[in-house]
Amino acid sequence: MAIRQVREYLSRWNREGDILEMDVSTATVELAAAALGVEPARIAKTISLQRDEGIMLLVAAGDVRIDNRKFKDRFGNKPRMLSGEETLQHTGHAVGGVCPFALPAGVPVYLDASLRRFETVYPACGAANSAIRLTLPELEEYAAALEWVDVCKGWEP
Repeated sequence: MAIRQVREYLSRWNREGDILEMDVSTATVELAAAALGVEPARIAKTISLQRDEGIMLLVAAGDVRIDNRKFKDRFGNKPRMLSGEETLQHTGHAVGGVCPFALPAGVPVYLDASLRRFETVYPACGAANSAIRLTLPELEEYAAALEWVDVCKGWEP
């Protein structure tokens, strides 16, 4: 089960005990926000994408969508979301619990600027009923993020 791998992974920072496991689903932004009692934008959704060079993960605020033009300008191709089967195969996490932790080697993680509106956000932790509250510096460190990018729309003031 992926949540066990995430728990073990987060133990490097003594954060394994901070994973929240709910009795209800957190598989979508709306469900996660309701379960956690936070605004949907603070859910740090992890999107699995195919690029010409392989797959990548993009962690973005829950209220945004990828801007195809910005994405293509930054990465050189139009984004294509992975299927559920592809996501599980390449990340080890099933859709609904995909997170930027405990990933196979070589899976690049990018953080979208839409998250910078918040001091803390809630990414999933490998299961469709899990989350953890992290500061942005913690998210960046634990996800081993390559860099911050600005490839989403719908959040700008």
